[in-house]
Amino acid sequence: MLDSKCKICRRSGTKLFLKGDKCFSAKCALTRRPYGPGMKTKKRKKAPSEYGKELGEKQKVKGWYNLRERQFKKYVKEILEKRGKVENTSSLLVQKLEMRLDNTVFRLGFASSRSAAKQMVTHGHLYINGKLTDVPSRQMKKGDKISIKPFSKDKAIFKNLAATLKKYQVPSWLELDKDKLEGKVIGLPTPEETALPAEISAIFEYYSR
Repeated sequence: MLDSKCKICRRSGTKLFLKGDKCFSAKCALTRRPYGPGMKTKKRKKAPSEYGKELGEKQKVKGWYNLRERQFKKYVKEILEKRGKVENTSSLLVQKLEMRLDNTVFRLGFASSRSAAKQMVTHGHLYINGKLTDVPSRQMKKGDKISIKPFSKDKAIFKNLAATLKKYQVPSWLELDKDKLEGKVIGLPTPEETALPAEISAIFEYYSR
């Protein structure tokens, strides 16, 4: 039976990289079966309705960030309330999602997937500004520093991290000290650099119904 996370990618028709390194290998479920789960053939589906398209875009981004419906809806609703008060609602939503602690850990290259990053946080392996935190949804701010708890550095999940990070390039809004295994938020993420696999405007339309 295929992993449920692989089914999310197959259903969306887009690689959401939910399984880390596996997504880049020949074992990727979407590469092996580029059609929706439950379909017996590769017969092309009918074009979705406008509502169906909006739902699909929402599901892609929700899966991309490994969020539950209640969490994701809360973020979108918060942004929708600011329509007309801010210049770019799409950028604001991207910032909210990208600057979650678990996503920031993933973007720093400390974890191979967002789900792995979330576990890393909840298991208490990370310090924020020198203090232990276990809240994946914590919103990071410019100037915040992330480091690995000293006693955790010898654990298996961090064993090959230094070697992995040698060729890793962090986004422009982050700074990474590859020797100390420490990161810092130095700016704000943008929709252009984030390159979400969905239309954010369609997501706003879905939740505006």
